[in-house]
Parts: sequence; C-alpha cells; structure tokens
Amino acid sequence: MQANTIKMRIYLSKSKYLAGLQCPKLLWFNYNDKESIPEVDEAQQAIFDQGQEAGNFAKKKHLGGIEVPMGSYEETTAKTATLLKERKPLFEASFLHGQAYSRTDIVVPIGKDKWDIIEVKSSTEVKDINIDDVAFQWYCAKGSGLKINKCFLMFINNEYKKQGDIDVNELFKIEDITALVKKKQASVKKNIVKMLKIISMKKYPEIKIGAQCNDPYPCPLQDKCWGFLPKNNVTELYWMGKKAFELTDKKIYEITKIPQSVTLSDKQQIQKKAITEQKTHIDKEKIAGFIKNLQYPLYFLDFETFNTAIPLFDGSKPYQQIPFQFSLHVMDTPNGKIKHFEFLADSNEDPRSELVLSLKAIKDKGTILAYNMSFEKRVLKDLALQFPREAEWINEIIARIDDLIIPFKNFWYYHPKQHGSCSIKYVLPALTGKTYSGLEISKGDQASREYYRINFKECSKEDKEKTRKALLTYCKQDTEAMVEIFNILSKETK
Repeated sequence: MQANTIKMRIYLSKSKYLAGLQCPKLLWFNYNDKESIPEVDEAQQAIFDQGQEAGNFAKKKHLGGIEVPMGSYEETTAKTATLLKERKPLFEASFLHGQAYSRTDIVVPIGKDKWDIIEVKSSTEVKDINIDDVAFQWYCAKGSGLKINKCFLMFINNEYKKQGDIDVNELFKIEDITALVKKKQASVKKNIVKMLKIISMKKYPEIKIGAQCNDPYPCPLQDKCWGFLPKNNVTELYWMGKKAFELTDKKIYEITKIPQSVTLSDKQQIQKKAITEQKTHIDKEKIAGFIKNLQYPLYFLDFETFNTAIPLFDGSKPYQQIPFQFSLHVMDTPNGKIKHFEFLADSNEDPRSELVLSLKAIKDKGTILAYNMSFEKRVLKDLALQFPREAEWINEIIARIDDLIIPFKNFWYYHPKQHGSCSIKYVLPALTGKTYSGLEISKGDQASREYYRINFKECSKEDKEKTRKALLTYCKQDTEAMVEIFNILSKETK
C-alpha cells in the first residue's frame, strides 16, 4: 500500500517577491536550497537594525495604534481581520491573497471603511524597489478585501536637524505613491504566477551574471554565480560597469583577451597593458609634479566616523558622518622622523568638540594629505558649521588638504595587483605586500559598528578595552599606509 504524501502549500512573501524581481535564480534558492545562501553579515544586519529603529519612530506618529502579533501566515491574517474592525491604525497588518502574503508597516483608517497603506523606509528618497514593494502589498491587501484609499512612502528627511527630543513629524517625509502603485498591479499578478512556477522547478534557472547581481542590492549568491570568472577578469576593468557583462555574454572573461575591436579608455588600456606585461605603469613626470607641489611638514590624516538614521546629538542630521576618531602622522622633512597623533572618543556623548581640540596637533603650515579627500573635507566642513568659533581655523585646514589618491586615480601609477581599484585597500598590498586582513578591525564600516556597539550598547569593560585597541590599530594603519605609499611614490621619481 502506497503512503499518501501531503504537498506543502507555497506562499510567496513580499521579501521573496522582491528577490524574484532581482533574480529568478535567487528566488529559487530561497525556497529550494536556502542553506546555500550565506547568513546575513554584520553590515547588512546593521542596515536592518536602522530600518527597524526608523519603523519604531514612525509608529509614534500614530498613537493608539495596535501591533499585530507575529505568527503563521494564517494566524496573522486572521488576527488582522479581527483588529481591522476596531478602526484603529495597525502595525504589521497581514494580508493573504491566494498564495501571496504581505505584512504592511502601517495601515490607517480613512473615513467609514477605507484605509491608507504607509510603508516606512530608513532611506532618504523614494526608490523604484519601494514602488514594487508597496505594489505587492496593495495586491495582497486589496485581494483580501481591504478597501484602499491611498498608498504612501514615509522616509527619512536628511535635512532635519536634531535639537532636543526627536521631532517625529520633522524626521520623516511622506510621499503619495498611489498612482505609481496602481500602474504596477497588472505586472504584479503576472510576476506572481511566473515566480510560483520558478519555485516549483526541480533545478534553478540558469541566469547569466549581469547588472542585476548588484541592483538594487548585492546578491548573496554572487560568490556562487561569479565563481567561474578567472583572475584579472573583465568585471575588474576600471569603470567598465555594465559594459563588462557585454563581454562575459560573449564568453570574453579575461582582460588580456579583450579584442582590439573593443574601445577602451586610456586608463583601461593602461590596466590591460600592465596585466598583459605584468609590469607597473609609472608616469614619473606627473608624479614628480604632484609631489613638488606639497609643502612640508606633511600631515597624513584619516577620520573614522559613524552615522545613524535617527540623529543622536543636537546639531546633527540623519546619516550625518560623526567623527569619533582620527589618526595623524606628521613628516617634518623629506625622509625625516615621523610623529604620530591619535584620538578616539570614549563615551556615548557627542565626540566632536573633543576631537576638534585634539586636531590642534595640525599646525599652521604644511600640506595635509588625505586619501580620497572629499570624505575628510566633508567631515571638516560639518565641524566648521557645528563650531562657528573654530570655523576660520577649520576652513584654513580644508584649504591645505591635498589628495594622495590622485596619482592612482589618474593612473599615473598603476600596479597589476590593484585589480582596477585605486582604493587604499588595494593600493597598499599592491605596492608593499601588506594587507588589512590580519587586523581585528579591517574595514571602515566595521570600525563604525564597533565604536557604536561599545559606546551605545551593553558590553564588558574588557570587551570595550580590547575593541578600543583594535580601533586605534586600524585607524593608525590607514595613515601609516599613506606614509608608505607616499615614500614609494617619492622614490619612483628619483
């Protein structure tokens, strides 16, 4: 006697729908081989946390609202149906239509029997993916019987400046996206049918790598899908962008194999030649001209900053880069002895005033070198606005900044091991063999998260001290790297 088998009903959630819009292969793996999808990393989790915090603040605009408790799809939709009768704002209301399921950030009663849908985002603008997001919610809500009045996107107002308690009404902007959402409805239904078929396939669909691998989000399957690409592949070609996929579609994978018929920019040609010949490209005359314009003493400066969707300090805005640390190496004369200064804030108070005082290690003469100086300049300009009494001095510092990235960004110096990047994380190992890989903290975004964690969340005294040492080591590495890179450039001009 043959045993009966029960086939599980497949539901397409909002997050899976959006994944399917980006890539059918990603959608298939989400249902059929989820173990192959890497767990969310700390950087992505931090983004989710920001979104959660923004959502919590948005709820304060609708006092008396009711949170729909978590549960199975059937449980949450049943509970939503009951709570809708109370005609109060609902948070995380759930709607099921056929095999499509969605939770909605906020639904607000309008008139006798209609509702507004409000989607809350921690971003600072309306994006195409947001429209697709709400269009799916509309489909599920309307299909389950909800009478919808309008749809809105609530997002962060990055011009809001905190003074005292957070003003929720000023923190957010809200935009009516009803017309855009309605236009999407025909395609939503077609997409759902198509996606349910993809999910039921025995094998994932074969999808060529392309722009969708990073649009609208970096795909977690990228390592799996891009694994066939060789070293020095065409996606590493400087500023090649989407055109690289025109080459991979033609099975041209290696930079050295790009035919002459393909037009390359001057910088791309330098990169191709350097890889082909395994020889560093150096324009000594232009590098010498860059170095000649620098004035001693040289100050090698690097800031570390953190930012939050909800501003923490008076005078700050959403996502404003708040400097909490700097490293400063000073070279008084060519080949002279190097002095080092550093600062790292040590509390959950606003670190900026103390940091400005510590910056007085920069005296009134000499070039200040940053690597990708637009970042350091922006931080300093914000400090000048925050501290008007120091503005004249800070602006004088800004006027003295030059950018050590220039010889690499202009391809006056290009090493084959840079892999098309002029980032210091690529330039340093290419020129010196040193890397950041052995450091406990090895990236700027990681430094930001760790600083926030030890100062704004609970942690032990030992953990905090260990993390502070790691932060100091990381920031110092950046300015030490700049000194080493500068010395190598100087030698090449002699």
